Amino acid sequence: MSRPIDLLFLGDIILDVPDPDHWLSGIAEVTRAADLVIGHLEVPHTLRGEELEGDVPAPGAEPAHLAALARANIGMLSMAGNHIADCGAIGIADTIAELDRLGIAHAGADANLALARRPAVVARQGRRIALLSYNCVGPEISWATGSRAGSAYVNVLAADGGPSRPQAELVAADPGSVAQMQADIAAARLEADVIVMALHKGITHRPAALAPYERPLAHAAIEAGADIVVGHHAHIARGIEFHRGRPIFHGLGNGCVVTHALTPAQDHPARAEWAERRKKMFGFEPDPAYPLAPFHPEAVNGLIGRCRIHAGGRVETGFLPIWFAPPGRPVVPDGALKDAVAAYIDRIGLAAGLPPLEILDDNGWIHLGSFASDAAPAL
Repeated sequence: MSRPIDLLFLGDIILDVPDPDHWLSGIAEVTRAADLVIGHLEVPHTLRGEELEGDVPAPGAEPAHLAALARANIGMLSMAGNHIADCGAIGIADTIAELDRLGIAHAGADANLALARRPAVVARQGRRIALLSYNCVGPEISWATGSRAGSAYVNVLAADGGPSRPQAELVAADPGSVAQMQADIAAARLEADVIVMALHKGITHRPAALAPYERPLAHAAIEAGADIVVGHHAHIARGIEFHRGRPIFHGLGNGCVVTHALTPAQDHPARAEWAERRKKMFGFEPDPAYPLAPFHPEAVNGLIGRCRIHAGGRVETGFLPIWFAPPGRPVVPDGALKDAVAAYIDRIGLAAGLPPLEILDDNGWIHLGSFASDAAPAL
């Protein structure tokens, strides 16, 4: 490896409105400059399939919109989430077929559980980077089995003893399920130099809060050999911590989410009902200036995670503050707005009980420190 490798991490991506290049254009200059960008694909991209019953389904997005991700240099996608099976097996198959055609690596959802658990592996500057992806929030009907398409998963138990589902109070990961995740990490080490673990986890639409299972599960991934853990699903940013010298981005928030599926003014009864119910559940009223991203008002604060891997094994960790301009387009802020977003990311980590971070401004990127290869032998 003759020069450092820049890995960037984006949160949830939903591009189901026209002109996807426009919605990505505010961050595309940054993503195109990276060696590898990893994001989370939230919904299937298909014009076919049957609507999944048992949760609030997202609509399938236009398959042609995936090409905008390739044009923005997004080269890997995690897919294990609560909506990827919303158009059934056909939706997953159509999405995978288009990603394969575009040369975008993917992990976390496939035609059966064995395939969904397999890592995606790409090479950059002589290093092999593996991505593993797990859904930690249900619903169980979306999980893959030996004969059913769906997502890889960690079974997180609900406080009421009911099934795992996004609206439940999820409290503790099943030990057997965690052990399986750790075995998958150990197996991925045979194929890769760097392992990125993507966990679809957390409490949606609530500032700062981490569910009881989130830190133990992320720590378990690091202890099994993961080098970097990234979280998404909450649609609002979370804090950052280090465990055994390795970074955990507990919640990247939205990477680029533009959709009509969350507005109450629609003809799909289940989605319209959920758009109203979530406001009462989580105590917020969306800003009317954000009809394509009607999330908690604090969700306008976001981040792109970064790990820069140097030839000698030293790893720098940081993030770039991003801000969501109405009606939901991510942009790179500067000046006082950039400082305010960076301060927000620091503040929510402390509010969630995470250790304080050493934050330094590094030409717009927020530098969180570095660690040597002896702290992370796999790197």
